[in-house]
Amino acid sequence: MSIGFVTLSRQSGLMREMQTISNNIANLSTTGFRREGVVFSEYIAASGGSDTSVSMSAARARHVDMAQGALEPTGGMLDLAIQGEGFFQVQTPDGTRLTRAGSFVPNEAGDLATPDGHLVLDEGGAPIFIPPDSASIAVAADGTLSADGRPLSRIGLFSPAESASLIHQSGSLFDVEGEVLPAEAGTIQQGFLESSNVNPVAEITRMIEVQRAYELGQSLAERNDKRVSSVTETLAR
Repeated sequence: MSIGFVTLSRQSGLMREMQTISNNIANLSTTGFRREGVVFSEYIAASGGSDTSVSMSAARARHVDMAQGALEPTGGMLDLAIQGEGFFQVQTPDGTRLTRAGSFVPNEAGDLATPDGHLVLDEGGAPIFIPPDSASIAVAADGTLSADGRPLSRIGLFSPAESASLIHQSGSLFDVEGEVLPAEAGTIQQGFLESSNVNPVAEITRMIEVQRAYELGQSLAERNDKRVSSVTETLAR
């Protein structure tokens, strides 16, 4: 019976990994998307004998790939990309979130926002107001935003104290379990957007590997079922 439980735990983990890979591939063209991977753990317990044990796997955790995505030029005054460390901080109905997607627009009130309406926050955690009559907007590498040559605010860049505390919400938004600190090493590039950091060749290759491993596990489970059924029929005679 232990073989069945071990195989089931393995298959469940592989299914989670397949779902994660599929999500990565689906977000190949999502601005600022961060690739995710599955973290497998192993649980070993004695099975009753003096020298025997049962090993079961679990895939309950994910890690976020922090590798830099390519910067694509757009020429947009409010298209901003982060080079290096850090995230933009935005205000959502569910609280503050982090994102690398820097395609922003002024909302009806004149505050800088994402296309979904989430307010972009400055280094102090406040919204950034842009006068509606501004003819030109400039954003310096340190995040200082100026309208018609007059400094208005400084866009904040933030990082979680522990990268493992990032929790993917949806698209390119992240929640953080723990402390968020100012990012010291990142710079902002105006007129650019950061592409997804997903490598399509690597993801498809991994998908094939996971699929083969799953099929192998399924074959093992079927053979074990046949073995158990054969033994049961023999004992019932």
